[in-house]
Amino acid sequence: MKLATLRTGDSTVAVRIDTDSAIEIDGFTDVGALLANGDWRAVAETAAGTAHPLTGIPDTDWAPVVPAPSKIVCVGLNYRNHILEMGRELPEFPTLFAKYPEALIGPYDEIALPEYASHAVDWEAELAVVIGTTARRLSPEQAADAIAGYSVLNDVTMRDYQYRTPEWFQGKTFEATTPFGPYLVTPDAYGVDTDIRTEVGDEVLQHSNTSDLVFDPATLVSYISQIVTLNPGDVIASGTPGGVGHARKPPRYLGQGDVLSTVIEGLGTLRNPVRVEG
Repeated sequence: MKLATLRTGDSTVAVRIDTDSAIEIDGFTDVGALLANGDWRAVAETAAGTAHPLTGIPDTDWAPVVPAPSKIVCVGLNYRNHILEMGRELPEFPTLFAKYPEALIGPYDEIALPEYASHAVDWEAELAVVIGTTARRLSPEQAADAIAGYSVLNDVTMRDYQYRTPEWFQGKTFEATTPFGPYLVTPDAYGVDTDIRTEVGDEVLQHSNTSDLVFDPATLVSYISQIVTLNPGDVIASGTPGGVGHARKPPRYLGQGDVLSTVIEGLGTLRNPVRVEG
């Protein structure tokens, strides 16, 4: 099953994506609100609200799949090839940092870069793990059942801000820079062993497989749930593979007019133009 959040005028609505239509799930403003209902699967499967033909939905009508999660927990250094690319050893424990919901944009929205933070902007294609039930101190086996589904996220990063200090947070959560979507795919319809890549224009700059994760989604959910309660709709950005711009020689970054595409086979594509604000 595929779920998404659709913008409808001044509001949003959760939808189920069928073959050729987005079906409104009445009573739920977005996928996060839907997941807060303990019976969300049955509610989504039986929804019979207004049908929107997919071919008639403008790209800008798609919102972040969960527009306002209570937590976005990001994982650094979690693909073997990226860790080696950065000259590091494989970690014993996940490297965690946070991102705020204000950073999120829709799957086809502009990435808006303030001029003062537009000089070292990097791409990071990531598998997003979305929580479907309250998760606290779970084993990895229990944690697998707490996953509502998967989506695509790009952890667009201001490298100059990131490396001002040893803490990464300040380069990771600039407002309106993190595309997320286009939909959530439930675990019965997606296996974590698919192609993941970043393209800028027509050039492929990251290319790997989600199976290269050091810590898989269930392990991440279990580990994080030992620290803090994860709520329905919370998001874990599971890390990025090799090929980031900062590791290139010379480094390469995003700029005005670039189009950033983030693709995970089976989960869809984000396509985001880059605009530098004056």
